[in-house]
Amino acid sequence: MAYLGRYYRTYALDFWGFGESGKKRETYAVQDFVSLVDQFMERLGIVRAPLVGHSMGGTVSLSVAIQYPERVSKVVVIGSPIVGSSLAWPLKLSGYRAVAFMLFNVMWGFRLGMRIASPFISRDPRFPEMMDRDLSRTTLESFLLSIASLRRTDLSPMLPQIKVPALGMFGALDNIVNPGQWQPMQAGIPRVQIERFPDAGHFIMLDEPDEFMRKLKTFLDEEQPPNE
Repeated sequence: MAYLGRYYRTYALDFWGFGESGKKRETYAVQDFVSLVDQFMERLGIVRAPLVGHSMGGTVSLSVAIQYPERVSKVVVIGSPIVGSSLAWPLKLSGYRAVAFMLFNVMWGFRLGMRIASPFISRDPRFPEMMDRDLSRTTLESFLLSIASLRRTDLSPMLPQIKVPALGMFGALDNIVNPGQWQPMQAGIPRVQIERFPDAGHFIMLDEPDEFMRKLKTFLDEEQPPNE
């Protein structure tokens, strides 16, 4: 945000149930977040813009480009599942109520486990604190229902509907989402560019920040034909 904010007007939104957004809803499905992006843009008067999303945020961004094509000028996904079955098995398990209930009722143990696992997820020394802060702002229901919905998602059949330029960024060491998820993007989206990072995991922006920012800004800066 700080880097791109020097060149673009940038906006970030927390999905319902996460961060500073409301946490009293019956559903927290991928489709709810797609609708949220549309509402967010409508309320702020943003007619059309590039969407950049990490992990589930990228899945949502692609879905917005499919369902609200007039909203999206470009779309960037970072370490995102195109097919929900590509999630790592511990994450898929946590999308079941019994497992999620156990995790959230022993939250101190869950957060401790995440701290121990952090070096295997990202090299950035700030990552444990960042993840702990995010977990402290997440509810059981939003965590459970969003992961369960993501697990059932498969965007592959709809990818050819995306006519705007798309960028997929994937870290080869990703142990949260299968790093091969660039393949359905390449096969399905007509105007797609794939960037692979051999030394990065799920959080490319933390593991390879300079290269990540350079490639992202280059893509966003590229001029589109006048009829786009």
